[in-house]
Amino acid sequence: MESTIKIALVGAGMFGGDVHARAYADLQRFGIAGQLARVGLDKYSRELAGVKFDLVAVATRSEASAKKAAASFKMIAGHEPKPYWGDEPWRDILRDIPDLDVMAVATPDHLHTQPILDALAAGVHVITEKPMCLSVREADTIIEAARAKNRVVAVDMHKRYDPDHLRIKNDIQNRIGVPLYGTAYLEEPLEVSTSTFKWVESSDPFSYVGPHWTDLIWSYYRSKPVSLTAVGQKKRLVRDGINAFDAVQVRVDFDNGMSINFHNNWITPKDFEGPVNQGHEIVGADGKVESDQQYRGFRWWNAGGGSRTSNNHFTREVTRPDGSKGYIGYGVDSITVGLVAICAVKFNGATLDDVAELYPTAEDARITCAIVDAAARVRDLNFKYLNEGKGAVVTARFDADGITVIDPYNTANVFERIYDRPL
Repeated sequence: MESTIKIALVGAGMFGGDVHARAYADLQRFGIAGQLARVGLDKYSRELAGVKFDLVAVATRSEASAKKAAASFKMIAGHEPKPYWGDEPWRDILRDIPDLDVMAVATPDHLHTQPILDALAAGVHVITEKPMCLSVREADTIIEAARAKNRVVAVDMHKRYDPDHLRIKNDIQNRIGVPLYGTAYLEEPLEVSTSTFKWVESSDPFSYVGPHWTDLIWSYYRSKPVSLTAVGQKKRLVRDGINAFDAVQVRVDFDNGMSINFHNNWITPKDFEGPVNQGHEIVGADGKVESDQQYRGFRWWNAGGGSRTSNNHFTREVTRPDGSKGYIGYGVDSITVGLVAICAVKFNGATLDDVAELYPTAEDARITCAIVDAAARVRDLNFKYLNEGKGAVVTARFDADGITVIDPYNTANVFERIYDRPL
């Protein structure tokens, strides 16, 4: 098969400018076949060996950052994509490149929906960063648009592809018996909320990184939420004039009986020894699994550098004989599987149902979007009541009728239906 997949990258910040750009650079130079055994899709290696990948455009908000991202890509791949910039640069891309195949969306969390919908309306497939969106109603709109056009919306849920997590999914979860309870945590460095991102007041640490864990638990058990409660704290960031949550804790109860606590912050001091602190554990009726993704036994220290750890599984560079460096890891794997599904639709006429098992789908992401949506509403109410000296008693219920926020303090409307479709 000899053809080309044309890709546009919208957003070139911390993740778009690193993981996405590096992944597309390797694809542009060497194709996708070499990545497929990593994700269990090596049966497609011969079929897709001749497919070429071309990053034709990169877009950011400012002209300077767009041109910088384009020039950086050229240094890696030997080809410079056309830079675009502005408040909605993806619309210029869709106008200028009518045969675009894929739009990769790596914009801030609260700005995912519009470029996704505009891409789908133009018949373009999507690879988007998590969370797909912050509203379950927006998730429904995206799913309906994708179905109408038979276009893939692949969500970068790379935690699924961590080799330790694959071992849990395919082996350990069967050994520990039915799940009872667990904890998942991901704690980001302070620089993320104070300097790297300018949009933290429009999000929160659970909405930002919690989706990694809610999706991972979904991928393990395929169990839907039945209730949740959430609280958050604002102490550290307000000292810097940033009105955003330092940390958020969400407890979700699922229809298989398990209860999982999700803990997230983005205020970890810069002298912490790892890029992030992360891990999870699950207690079952017959055992327990613990997985520490921050410290996996790899540690070093040096004069003036302190003690450091590194996650060599997420992404790592592999030196080639010519001195160039390949970029592999589970951070790339989630992008790879989405592109395989897109190739199957484009070249083989596959339907979304045909390829649904290949990648984290928009339907999968809808579960996380519903949790994020409900958690934000419950978190805000509980934060308000805690500041008033009351208890954090607000919860959300998921049932066949939709999602209901239960607020005992709101005597006029204790049961507020915020969504009227079942998950």
